Amino acid sequence: MSDSTKDAVIVERTINAPIDTVWQLWTNPEHFKQWYGPEGFSIPVAEMDVQVGGSRKVCMQSPDGNMTMWYVGEFIEVTPRTRLVYSDNMADENGNLMPPNGNFPTQTQVTVVLEAIDGGTKMVMTHAGVPADSGADGGWNQAFNKLERLATSL
Repeated sequence: MSDSTKDAVIVERTINAPIDTVWQLWTNPEHFKQWYGPEGFSIPVAEMDVQVGGSRKVCMQSPDGNMTMWYVGEFIEVTPRTRLVYSDNMADENGNLMPPNGNFPTQTQVTVVLEAIDGGTKMVMTHAGVPADSGADGGWNQAFNKLERLATSL
């Protein structure tokens, strides 16, 4: 992955919830299903083996149910409560990687860094391999709005 910030979407949030809660939202499949994806999208499948070398498989479904997008990857770094790095690759429902499709990257990497601050959590998410000007930050921000709502209700 490129280290250039122009080839990455970076979103920083301060979440009004303890770091342990925010970590669970990223690593517990049942919690992840409740917030991941833009508003209106659902996550019918979230499988995660959260350990270095462990796999992940996620299905995101459009609000009308007519479109599903599958993503597979591997956990590259897992430092409990503070750092999570995983590959995030477009795939078919069987986990086979999809070929490149125009400007939409098929293989990317997500890094999540968490820091406990004043009873809350500073979260910085970097999605490398996705151009900063792609508009993908809109989907991430919608997802993080849901994450924030869920974090304060747990």
